[in-house]
Amino acid sequence: MRFGRIAMCAATMFGLLALPFTPPAAADPDQAKLKQLTKEAARLNSLYRGQIQSLEETRFAAKKATDSAGNLQKQLDDARDDVSQIAQTAYITGSLDNVQLFGLEIDPTKALGQAANMTFMADERAGRVLHIQELIQEAGQAKKDSADKIKDLEQEIARMKSKRREIERLLAKFGFQQPGGSEGLTARMIAVRAEIMQNFPMPYGVGCLRPGDPGEHGKGRACDFMMSSGGRPAAGADADRGDALAAWLIKNGPRMGVMYIIWKQRYYDIRSGAGWKLMADRGGVTANHYDHVHVSVF
Repeated sequence: MRFGRIAMCAATMFGLLALPFTPPAAADPDQAKLKQLTKEAARLNSLYRGQIQSLEETRFAAKKATDSAGNLQKQLDDARDDVSQIAQTAYITGSLDNVQLFGLEIDPTKALGQAANMTFMADERAGRVLHIQELIQEAGQAKKDSADKIKDLEQEIARMKSKRREIERLLAKFGFQQPGGSEGLTARMIAVRAEIMQNFPMPYGVGCLRPGDPGEHGKGRACDFMMSSGGRPAAGADADRGDALAAWLIKNGPRMGVMYIIWKQRYYDIRSGAGWKLMADRGGVTANHYDHVHVSVF
C-alpha cells in the first residue's frame, strides 16, 4: 500500500510537469505599457498643475494588479522548479515495484531507503506540487485583471485629455501662485485655510507644508484638517464635522480655488467633474483619510 502511494506521487509529479506552460517573456508587455502610461499621466499632472486623483487612483490599481500578476507568475515558476527537482530525484533514485522490492537482485536496505526518500519528498512537498494547477489559473486571471486595469488607465488618460480646454479655463481663472513667506504656502492656500478655520473649529490641528513631499503638500498647496488624534478614525461629532467641511468645500471650492478634496477614502476632483470617487485601500486610517480632510488648491 505504501509503495502504491509512492508510485502515485511519482506519477503525479511527472504529470504536473506536463501541464500547459508558457515561459515568461523577457520583458513583460503589461509592465512596459504601465510604465509608458505612468509617464503620460505624470505629464498631464504637470500640465494641469497638480496630481489628478482619478489618474492616480487608476494608475495605483493598474500597478497593484500588474505586480500581483508578476508575483503569481514567480510563484508558479518557483513551484515548477520544485516539481522538476523532485522528478529528477525520483528518476535518479529509481521507481520501485514489487519485483524490485522482493527480488534477489536488489538490496532490501537500499530499497527501503529509496522508499523512505520518496515518501519524505511526497510528504514534504506534495501540497505545493499539487497547487500548481491552481496557481496557473490564478496567474491567468491576474494577467487578465492587469490588462483590464491598464486599459482603464489608458481610457482615463484619454478622458482627461479631452477635458483640456475646460481645465485650462480653470487654470487661467485662478492663475499660478508660488509659495512664499515663512510658512511656505501659496497665498491661496493661506486664504482657504483661514476661511475654513473661521467656519469650522479645529481642535486637532491643521498640517500643511511637508518639505520634500512630491505632491501638493511639498508645493505649499495642500493642508490636512485633522478630525481626530492618534491615528484614530473620526467618529461621532468629529466625523460629522468632517462631513460638513467636505460638503462646504464642494459648495464653496469653485469660488476659492479648491482643486480637490480627500475624505473617508474618497476623492472629489474639481478638474475631473466626476463627483465623489472611491479610493483604493492604502492600508491605514491616515493613508485612507479617515482622520483628516485633505484640501488641495490650484
